[in-house]
Amino acid sequence: MIARPTTTSRRKFVLGTLGAAGSLTLWSLPTVSAAQGSTDPTLTKAVLPNYRFVVGFGAGGVPDAAARAVAAKLSEKWKVPAIVESKLGAGGTLAAQAVLAAPADGRTILSVSPAHATAPAIFRKLNYDTLRDFAPVTLIGEGPALILVPNELKARTVGDLVAMAASSPGKLNYASAGVGSSSHFAAELLRSQAGIDVTNIPYKSIGEALTEVIAGRVQFHIAPYISAIGLVKEGKLRALAVTGKRRLAELPDVPTAAESGLPAYEWTFWYGLLVSAKTPEPIVEQLHRELTGILKLPEVQKQLSTMGVEVAAGSPAEFRRLLETEVAKYARIAKAANIQPE
Repeated sequence: MIARPTTTSRRKFVLGTLGAAGSLTLWSLPTVSAAQGSTDPTLTKAVLPNYRFVVGFGAGGVPDAAARAVAAKLSEKWKVPAIVESKLGAGGTLAAQAVLAAPADGRTILSVSPAHATAPAIFRKLNYDTLRDFAPVTLIGEGPALILVPNELKARTVGDLVAMAASSPGKLNYASAGVGSSSHFAAELLRSQAGIDVTNIPYKSIGEALTEVIAGRVQFHIAPYISAIGLVKEGKLRALAVTGKRRLAELPDVPTAAESGLPAYEWTFWYGLLVSAKTPEPIVEQLHRELTGILKLPEVQKQLSTMGVEVAAGSPAEFRRLLETEVAKYARIAKAANIQPE
């Protein structure tokens, strides 16, 4: 006579099967649907885990907002909890460490910005390798920045600003959101290409830097669209140029930096999703399919467009090439500007 399996033995079998077969079962949509109708709570718990989108920066920024938009749709589609978790501090490196410390099962996802690529240039010792230890899932999208000046500054164009700086070397200051921040690197690239001598005044955040520009205590700042567009429309700051390839529909009279006499200058803020490099490739591939599908939804694209982000969901390989290019670029700028790692 064959004994009927007990609840305990069935539980061990289910969990053992998941462990042996990898996490691919967790990502199978038919399995999830079956679990929803199951009366076995252990099975339901096993195939309906939480998903975490970890963000290294606070609410209001694109990494946080994009993660929330994707998490909401993922939860809605798969009927599973998907949360956004903030791990603030150390330029986003604490969030990266948290993802690497979690099980490499595709359920913990890192939402990144250019700060992820600047980390090797500004931190002497990282607990991880920026490129080797993470697997790209997808690029979310890209958005330009704005070159901003106080309203009372006489410069009306980037050419005027460059001329002012050239006539008074070392006298003009620019605000950054801290040493090694993206705004710092963006301004240093401009300084290098324009051949001018200007001084970085680092602040603790983009908001604080913008406040100082509005007050006229610094002469310019390069800020992401989402942080600056409201202040420009309210007339609190003047935008001299857009750092992207084309003008913005919201600011049709503001030229690009290339149109303003800096033909090689382009600065784009990009955003993407990564997982631990130890995550099995089939899980990364399914994550890519599902998350890029979400990013292509009209309502998600509309939500991101209000933040100045144009969805550019490509392949993991394309995102890896972008990361490699960006890491190398920041290293070059840091060396040329003598930005010392901490």
